[in-house]
Amino acid sequence: MTHLHSDDSLTLREKCAYGMGDFGSNLMLCIGTLYLLKFYTDELGMPAFYGGAIFLVAKFFTAFTDMLTGVLLDSRRRPGARGKFRPFILYASVPVGLVATAQFMANDFSLPVKTALATVLFMLFGLFYSLMNCSYGAMVPAMTKKSHERAQLAAWRQGGATLGLLLCTVGFMPVQALFSQSPSLGYLIAALIFATCGVFCMWWCYSGVKERYVTITPEGHQPSILRSFRAIFHNPPLLVLCIANLCTLAAFNIKLAIQVYYTQYVLNDICLLSWMGFFSMGCILFGVLLVPGAVKRFGKKQVYMGGLGLWAAGDVMNFLWGTSSLSFVLFSCMAFFGTAFVNSLNWALVPDTVDYGEWKTGIRAEGSVYTGYTFSRKISAALAGFLPGIMLTHIGYIPHAVQSSETLLGLRTLIFLWPCALAISAAIIMGVFYTLNEARFAKIIQEISARKKGEMPEPAIETEKTSVLSL
Repeated sequence: MTHLHSDDSLTLREKCAYGMGDFGSNLMLCIGTLYLLKFYTDELGMPAFYGGAIFLVAKFFTAFTDMLTGVLLDSRRRPGARGKFRPFILYASVPVGLVATAQFMANDFSLPVKTALATVLFMLFGLFYSLMNCSYGAMVPAMTKKSHERAQLAAWRQGGATLGLLLCTVGFMPVQALFSQSPSLGYLIAALIFATCGVFCMWWCYSGVKERYVTITPEGHQPSILRSFRAIFHNPPLLVLCIANLCTLAAFNIKLAIQVYYTQYVLNDICLLSWMGFFSMGCILFGVLLVPGAVKRFGKKQVYMGGLGLWAAGDVMNFLWGTSSLSFVLFSCMAFFGTAFVNSLNWALVPDTVDYGEWKTGIRAEGSVYTGYTFSRKISAALAGFLPGIMLTHIGYIPHAVQSSETLLGLRTLIFLWPCALAISAAIIMGVFYTLNEARFAKIIQEISARKKGEMPEPAIETEKTSVLSL
């Protein structure tokens, strides 16, 4: 059953508020992603391996907490006046901010206790972040049923995420450096400032958006983790999107991990990394601004594949001619410009798979679909954390030494050809197997609407012995 609160289009204020949600969540997420390992090694005195192990364990844990979040969201049978998803955005943001800050608290415990405490805090952060961020993503189908408006929300989300990452990149360490006499205190103060701003932005998102289409889960549908997995494997467009996203996320993670080695040992200018980050973020933001117009003109799938093409072309050019600082920055900007379309549309395509699932089964399960999707992303991120280390060992990398010509070639291959191959693989997967285009999507929305008006019969809901999300 679906309650329609209103049928008006999204306002600019609402789109901006939604974008502030990912801006705020990335302020709290990226301080840990970028600086927590350095805090572990420099301030807590933990071996780098321990930090990597903490990240791996915590990422696997949060992958499953994402699934539990989906079960919780889809189990809400009587959402209040605040909506089905909005309350979690606000209430979960407070513990996210508190734990994000607590992770940067120095202590003098023994190494095993430090490791255990750091692991628990990182897992708690992942738990509350899953509750907040999965609700934030799953809310899109409840805000609008218009494909182009979903693309606009995805663009605003990607813009907010990019700005959050940029601010963390350029602003966190200068704040920390103000406390040169007590570096550990500097980390804590910087984390507190960014976390507080993040919570405020989540409140902005909560107060500025509106759920127009609140779907009540039927009594016969019992959400579970098993059904969240089935939401992936029995929803062909979602499965294809998950596989393509695994490729693109792995490619991005490898590139980010290797680029510091490439600038230091191949280009002999590690400071170049900051300049590349600044210009690449600008290219990403410019690409994000172009997404809504490009989607309206060409369609989501075409723009997505075009972004992958630009990404792959930039990497190939860098491999062939990116031997100077200028050429490296230029070709990297081209590749990152392509990623703007890919990353934006990742989140614009998922709501369409929600409608596809409802069309096939009569059950609308935003939580299961979104958390199933984020589960695949978390697993990819967890595994990708170890891949660069294995690859560096394979090519004969030796820390703080002059690298051999074979190792330098290996670094160029890792940062350019591997991501390029994964981007091309994602393009092939989407091009061949993703069939949910604009025309088909419009037909699906029309049929769903006709069912709700009683003009068409609802599809039969299967018994508990089989998945209600199966084909």
